[in-house]
Amino acid sequence: MARVSPIPAELVARATVSYDAVQAVGETVYWIEGRPSGDVLVRWTAADSSRDVLPEGFHVASYVHEYGGGAYLATERDLWFCNADDQRIYRVSDGLDPVLVTPAPVSPGALRYADLRLLPGSGQLICVRERHEDDRSVHNELVILPGDGSAEPRVIASGDDFYMSPEPSPDGMRLAWVSWNAPLMPWDGSCLWVADIQSDGSLVDLRLVAGGEEESVCQPRWSPDGVLHLVSDRSGWWNLYAWRDDHLDPVITGEFEVAAAPWEFGYRTYAFRDAQVVAVIQQGPQHHLAVRNPDGALERLALPFTSIKPYLAMAGRSIAFIGSSPAQLPAVMLAELDGSTRELASADLALDPASLVRPEPFVFSTRDGAEAYGLYYPPLEARGQPPPLLVRAHPGPTANWPLRLDLHAQYFTSRGFAVADIDYRGSIGYGRAYRLQLRGRWGTADATDCADAALHLAATGRADLQRMAIWGASAGGYTVLCALATSDVFAVGIARSAVVDLETWSAVAPKFQAHHAELLHREHSRGVSESETEVRRPLLLVHGGDDRVAPLNQVETLAQRLGRVSHLLVVPKAGHTVRNSSDVRYILRLELEHLRSM
Repeated sequence: MARVSPIPAELVARATVSYDAVQAVGETVYWIEGRPSGDVLVRWTAADSSRDVLPEGFHVASYVHEYGGGAYLATERDLWFCNADDQRIYRVSDGLDPVLVTPAPVSPGALRYADLRLLPGSGQLICVRERHEDDRSVHNELVILPGDGSAEPRVIASGDDFYMSPEPSPDGMRLAWVSWNAPLMPWDGSCLWVADIQSDGSLVDLRLVAGGEEESVCQPRWSPDGVLHLVSDRSGWWNLYAWRDDHLDPVITGEFEVAAAPWEFGYRTYAFRDAQVVAVIQQGPQHHLAVRNPDGALERLALPFTSIKPYLAMAGRSIAFIGSSPAQLPAVMLAELDGSTRELASADLALDPASLVRPEPFVFSTRDGAEAYGLYYPPLEARGQPPPLLVRAHPGPTANWPLRLDLHAQYFTSRGFAVADIDYRGSIGYGRAYRLQLRGRWGTADATDCADAALHLAATGRADLQRMAIWGASAGGYTVLCALATSDVFAVGIARSAVVDLETWSAVAPKFQAHHAELLHREHSRGVSESETEVRRPLLLVHGGDDRVAPLNQVETLAQRLGRVSHLLVVPKAGHTVRNSSDVRYILRLELEHLRSM
């Protein structure tokens, strides 16, 4: 059998196009295309195929909550978008140049917008606004403004810490929205409200539809006939309900999730055709696109995609979505209800399928008797003995490892390593109870779950007990530090853009997640700042010089205290994620050299 060449670092580092935020107007499909030059808006029609919508120099991005999303709104006549450079809203009509509709802030980026919605019959926009009065004073609110920019935005809802998903009813008479307060994150506890809209845009007769400190609600949407739908985890799973006569009726329920944790604005994981929900993304370790039959039964479409981004839109009678698999990068697709598909856009790296390995889901027992989950990538070529293992902690902590093509993992499997991606307790896709198991245990449960997964794979002959490493980025980097400080399982560790000390990190983190550590860590008094001297295994630290999420000075202090046991690589001008292809190539080779030192 011919030997397969390892995947080159140049291929992994190559800047590929990403796809996000699908919307549809009639049979026209829009999406945001992430390119090396910035995020651009693309429009596809059957007659003209795809083309860029905005003039050169305009890029679409919202920085509300820093993570953004919900950065544009397409309608039959007009299009509004948040411009990346100045964070102001612009309007595009009839192919003309973009026109400003929001005022200039006191300082650049001090006013940011997201989740743009058009109030039917009024020509007015309703959206989330974030006001930055100084570095630590940030306020979120809902505002209404004329879509032509003829007047300044006016606040219609405020007082809670965070707002998301303002949704006007089809008749323009009511508004639904989601809000929540720190230290909760929206997947911990949030509230769905409905109010009547007065002629001047003000809100009256406020009512709580669902939610609270022990219930997460998200994605409110009105059906075309005016019935409010929402996702709630009141059953223990994010399921779909309809609000009728002041109570919730189940629409799609079961032991599966139909939503993703709302780190960004604009997620839509179910879609209407006529007055009925017709399609939904079933979330979990694998994603499935399912259609809802007239009798209410769900039927999975037979599609070759195992990961579907949380954006669905009905384009005429077709379903627009972004899908990928372990052998295919994300692509913008149209699917018919019979399962036939049409590709609208994709990125092709011309990979040899023989150079890829398919990850295998596995379940393992934790030391305290619970169950946790992971994906195991065997090495590309078996060599008759257990392979060295790289365990990866996802950069959540409330996230999961999707079952899609991961070139970082494939880079190492093509060089004789096994890779294990761990959905430790706290990960999404496994229900509310599993998601909450990290509360008060960040730095312990995640670290021990990664170690227990490695020991399980060694015990089953899929890893060499003496050659096991752990890798993580951002919050996953914190997991790496805690695992090395409290366990002898791993011979070496790699932490990219690591969160180091939760107390000091919370003081500088974006408002959206500044209190996240308080909830996850408050019952666990021992942080890395007190235990880093216990790290005795070689540790590679990689950090961007301009990282605004996890400041560089914290990891520099850690590296100084660790001394020769650590090596710190600072990437100049890089943020929380390193994107420059030459930097990525260098980091990959440095990681490989570090792992081969085991």
